[in-house]
Amino acid sequence: MTSGICTIGLAIFSTLALFGSKAIMGQRLPPPQVQNAQVPCFFIFGDSLVDNGNNNGMLTLARANYRPYGIDFPLGATGRFTNGQTYVDALARLLGFRNFIPPFARARAPREVLRGVNFASGAAGIREETGNNLGNHASMNQQLNNFGSVVQVMLRYFRGDTSLLNSYLGRCIFFSGMGSNDYLNNYFMSNFYTTGSDYTPEAFASLLLQDYANQLAVRHLLS
Repeated sequence: MTSGICTIGLAIFSTLALFGSKAIMGQRLPPPQVQNAQVPCFFIFGDSLVDNGNNNGMLTLARANYRPYGIDFPLGATGRFTNGQTYVDALARLLGFRNFIPPFARARAPREVLRGVNFASGAAGIREETGNNLGNHASMNQQLNNFGSVVQVMLRYFRGDTSLLNSYLGRCIFFSGMGSNDYLNNYFMSNFYTTGSDYTPEAFASLLLQDYANQLAVRHLLS
């Protein structure tokens, strides 16, 4: 039974990881320096594995803007839950981006969001209540709402031309890594949540997959 849970959780977490790259968390890598990016923009949704600072200003235990986090990162403790780069930082480098994809918490300028935004938030999950035991965070639904606000900023840059914007977004990379916290900070925490008794492992996995599919469908509507 536990094996089945782990298998489903891994499948959810791996969904939409568009490159089969190995995690390079903690390695000392240079910032992206390739002259021309292979895609115009890179949008990131997820949890602490790819959060790069969105939780810094939140009242939460899921924060990483202090040492020893960032000891091998050129900018120090930025909010990444690692001593160095996350694997989406490495993906951005491989895609040819000169700079790291900015977190939603500080990405506002139209020209800045045109190359992508990182919406990930430590403790986040597919389920809305997941991670509440650690404090504030941006759930997958909230990350999608944040993406919607960025799309509106981009639409103004494209002078309201939705066809042109959709064509632009259609050439972008979207990464989404979700699901592990729905087990670690929800299903397995019987002191905080009732999901462990409300659902069998199979039923909970099916619920997560259905919710995730619905959320990804919303992403297409937003863009």
